[in-house]
Amino acid sequence: MKSADYLKQVRGKPAEQLNDELAALQKEQFNLRLQHVTGQQNKTHLAGDVKKRIARIKTELRNRAQGALLQQQAKS
Repeated sequence: MKSADYLKQVRGKPAEQLNDELAALQKEQFNLRLQHVTGQQNKTHLAGDVKKRIARIKTELRNRAQGALLQQQAKS
C-alpha cells in the first residue's frame, strides 16, 4: 500500500481504532525483531515498514491531540 493511501486510511479512522492498530503493530514489530535475532526472518524489509506505519499512526494521534488542545485554548 502506498504511503499516501495509508495516510488517508489512518486519518479516516477513529482514535480507538488507531490505538488498537498501534498495539497490533507493536506486537508485530516485536515478533519481527525476535525472528531477526533468531535468524528466521527472510524478509528484512518488513521491520522497516512496520516501524514506519507505527510512526504514522503515532503522528496522527499526536496531531489530533494537539488540535483538540488548541481548540480548548481558543474557547477559553
